[in-house]
Amino acid sequence: MVKFNWEAKLAVVLVAMSICIYAFKLTFLKNPGDTANYIFNALGFLPINVLLVTIVLNKLLAIRAKRERLEKMNMVIGTFFTEVGNHLVLTIAKSDPNIGRIRDSLIMGNGWDAAAFARVRDRMAAYDYTVDAARIDMCLLHEFLSSRRDFMLRLLENPVLLEHESFTDLLRAVFHLTEELKRRGDFSCLPATDHAHLSGDIGRVYENLMVQWLDYMEYLKNDYPYLYSLEMRTNPFDATASPVVRS
Repeated sequence: MVKFNWEAKLAVVLVAMSICIYAFKLTFLKNPGDTANYIFNALGFLPINVLLVTIVLNKLLAIRAKRERLEKMNMVIGTFFTEVGNHLVLTIAKSDPNIGRIRDSLIMGNGWDAAAFARVRDRMAAYDYTVDAARIDMCLLHEFLSSRRDFMLRLLENPVLLEHESFTDLLRAVFHLTEELKRRGDFSCLPATDHAHLSGDIGRVYENLMVQWLDYMEYLKNDYPYLYSLEMRTNPFDATASPVVRS
C-alpha cells in the first residue's frame, strides 16, 4: 500500500476543494463562460504567485532563520567565554612577552564603532602570537581545562555551531591543548623543547581565542550594551579594570 506524506495529502485536499468550489459554481450559478475566464485568469497569475512564494517569501524566511541561528550561536559563544574563554584570555595573555604592544588597543570603550573594531581586528591579524609556556602554571591550567571538558564536549555537540568553522577551530585547539597536558604526569621538570612545543599549542589557542573574543565584544556592543558594559569593566587587558561601578 502506497503511503503519502503530508505534502501529498495536502495537495490532494486543496485540489479537491478547488474542484468542489468550481462544481458548485457551475451547478448553481450556471455561468460556465465566466468560470472559464476566471480559471484562465487564475492560471495566468499562477507563475507570478509561484515567483512571489518560492523566491521572495522563501528569501525573507531564510534571512529570518539565519538571524535566529546567529543569535543562538552568539548565545553559545557567550556561554563559552563566561565558563572558559575569559579565564583563558587572562591566563595566556600573561604569558605573552609582547602583550604591551597591543594591550592599549584592546581596552574597549563606549565610543567604539564598527570601524574601531575593524582597525583592531586588522592589527591583531598581523600580530605575532608569541607565548612563553614557562610563564604559565601548567598544573593549574590542566586542572582548569579538565574541569571544563564536559562543558566543551556539549558545545561541540550543539548543531548551532556546525556553521561556525572558526569557533569550532578554537574548540579543537583547546581540546588538543587539554589532551597534551593530560598526557604529561609531571610539569615540574619539562625540558625546553617540550616548553617550546606547548608554547606552540597554547599560541594556537591564543590566536583563535582573540579572534573570537573581538567578534563577541562587537556583538555585545551592538546588541547587548549592558553585557558589553560588564565586559569593559572586567577587561583582562586593563590593569585597572573592576566590576564595581564608581562613576
